[in-house]
Amino acid sequence: MTNETHQVTERLTSGDAGLETWLWLPLMKLLAQGDAVDIADLVAASGRPAEDVHRALAAVPETEYDGSGRIIGQGLTLRSTPHRLEVNGEQLYTWCALDTLILPAALGTSARIESAYGATGIPVRVSVDATGVTSVEPATAVVSLVNPEDMSSVRSAFCNQVHFFASLEEAKPWLDSHPGGSVISVDEAYRLGTSIAETMLKETTPQRSAQPDNGAHGCC
Repeated sequence: MTNETHQVTERLTSGDAGLETWLWLPLMKLLAQGDAVDIADLVAASGRPAEDVHRALAAVPETEYDGSGRIIGQGLTLRSTPHRLEVNGEQLYTWCALDTLILPAALGTSARIESAYGATGIPVRVSVDATGVTSVEPATAVVSLVNPEDMSSVRSAFCNQVHFFASLEEAKPWLDSHPGGSVISVDEAYRLGTSIAETMLKETTPQRSAQPDNGAHGCC
């Protein structure tokens, strides 16, 4: 990865964006089933106290809820966006182009992706499986990337600027209006997404607690 993509990986997984890694994977797995997520179910899936879950959700103020207070979006969303993600027969959406490449790796599943930049409407279609990117249409497609100073509102600061473009030429007006932005190939974006997913999964894996053996061993 380039230094820039390495920095993005570190920032998205370090807490700069307000995301708690221990909550992220359980929430993604529940949302990927295609239904709104009840807070009680998320508490059970995470194995953490309800107050911890509420605090972690509040740290991402752009988390989406339905009228009953159930979660319907945080990176992965049930609400329509330009970024469509089909996994296990479920039609889902994401907040940004990079999310579509992070989530298949995190969920351990293949996926079909379709996205179009609003100004042109030219669709980009990508398929991924356990081996990586298996197809990109058109082959010239690229993904935009930013590294804003403040990621506390991750959707507005980061996600809303991360798009699929059908070609570098199509991305040029965006690049001209975002001097700090860049574009990378879909393959590189997939590697970035996989790196982010692997880091999040590593941090999500529960550590085995030391258990006393008939009182013979204390906590060190």
